[in-house]
Amino acid sequence: MKKIVVACGSGVATSQTVASKVIKLLKERKVNGVIEAVDMKSLDRTLKDKDIVGYIAITKPYKEYPVPVFNGIAFLTGMGMDKELDKIIEVLK
Repeated sequence: MKKIVVACGSGVATSQTVASKVIKLLKERKVNGVIEAVDMKSLDRTLKDKDIVGYIAITKPYKEYPVPVFNGIAFLTGMGMDKELDKIIEVLK
């Protein structure tokens, strides 16, 4: 199944909050996908998984990634959330 990762410094608080919100929103829209929270230290290794199709960034990415990068702050603030969610759904389809 296609996966999207959410990464923050520790992989515990902020990334878990965003992951939970995205999971809830995807379920409401009946979209299948796995959302996984990770810490920044394991992001490069995690993105090597062939099922990973996107990355939700809590902080500004410090380099280019081989998958689409989505704005995680939108899910914390609500500003631009629908736009980012639409992008995620498109990648998961």
